[in-house]
Amino acid sequence: MRSLILCSALAALGATVYAAGPIPRPAPQLEVTDGAGKHMLSSYKGKVVVVQFLLTTCPHCQAFSQILTKLQTQYGPRGFQALGAAVNEATPEMAKEYQAKYAPDFPVGPLDHDQVYTFMGFSIMERPGFPQIAVIDRKGQIREQTTTEMIAQPLQNEAHLRGLIEKLLAERATGAVRTPAATVASAKK
Repeated sequence: MRSLILCSALAALGATVYAAGPIPRPAPQLEVTDGAGKHMLSSYKGKVVVVQFLLTTCPHCQAFSQILTKLQTQYGPRGFQALGAAVNEATPEMAKEYQAKYAPDFPVGPLDHDQVYTFMGFSIMERPGFPQIAVIDRKGQIREQTTTEMIAQPLQNEAHLRGLIEKLLAERATGAVRTPAATVASAKK
């Protein structure tokens, strides 16, 4: 019995060693290919990016993609980009069908499930729920992400996500916050 307790404690400790890193942290490279071509996360540097890791058959993922479509329309001209990665062994055709139905305004392509764990910093011992979401600032830093907990999370709330996007859009790529006076002054130049 003592051996079982010790092994369980060591396994739990090992899982925490591989838990998601501190926030903010640099976003790892990510490549999603859809019908229009390859979308490299690094090519969106200078934009605020929301990455949605999704299952094409998940109703929560479908609803969240519809929220991202609205946000892409509203915030896209200001430097926002949504990106979807279908991880349920989705084929390019499945991803294309999902995109047409739930995410017409942003790229969605298939992605290997293991890449979610690497990108999000999860242990292979964890079983994440979906959608998994990461918000990346203009400098390429993950500023907020969901966890593997099977509960409603702040990033899945549209009001919370909108507030975070607006805050990050107000920041310059150098990290400075753009004030209304600075915005007016730069617009006059």
